[in-house]
Amino acid sequence: MTETGPVPPALQAAWGLRERPTKGPKPTLNAERIVAAAVDVARAEGFPAVSMPRIAQQLSTSAMALYRHVGNKDELVLLMLEAAAGEPPPPKAAGETWRAAVERWAHGMAALFQESPWMVQVPMAAPPVTPRQLAWMEAGLHALTGTPLAEVEKLSLLMLINGYVRHGALMQGQMVEAARAGGRSPDAVMAEFGGLLRHLVQADRFPLLRKAIDGGAMDRPEDPAADFSFGLARILDGIAALMATRAGSV
Repeated sequence: MTETGPVPPALQAAWGLRERPTKGPKPTLNAERIVAAAVDVARAEGFPAVSMPRIAQQLSTSAMALYRHVGNKDELVLLMLEAAAGEPPPPKAAGETWRAAVERWAHGMAALFQESPWMVQVPMAAPPVTPRQLAWMEAGLHALTGTPLAEVEKLSLLMLINGYVRHGALMQGQMVEAARAGGRSPDAVMAEFGGLLRHLVQADRFPLLRKAIDGGAMDRPEDPAADFSFGLARILDGIAALMATRAGSV
């Protein structure tokens, strides 16, 4: 195993590698309280609202006081993601198919983002490296044990599904926020969008889109859960076809 250098300070905090004082009175402010306050702000106001001054205000202290416990905002965000990540679904049970296990994994991640939509607003600056984030990857790999996929393909599949889940959560969250800002419900926004398309889309210019509209594509009620399950099933259909091809070539 090749050493890549010392663990960065932010990761030291996430992995519990940073030494803590064992003597003296327990401080009233600590990293755990700061992270919890930051998560509360993100859930209530969205990730863009997270800043050191805003968290200090939440805790009735000064921004400078926060820096005694967290190195900078990047470290705070990393600790926020670790705190909110929760635990992944249980490992694949005996007799459970890889597909059922991967579906549980994907739905668990979707539920996590639904509970904390601010998580998908955080820019992806690096691959997941905190304990809970890696625990999710480990659980996903466990779901794929016993399949004919190569290890690199298993990771690629997990990244594909993660991207699908994150994109869906981000789009849904943005639509909900936009509707809320306008004082309307997401269903009302979609109904208005459908009416606008019916007015604008003409068969001579957009024949296939007009056919879809006339076929009722815009008439069904908004059902993000059903749309998510449909898309996930199609991704897994493709992986199942690949596995079947591998099995047939043995």
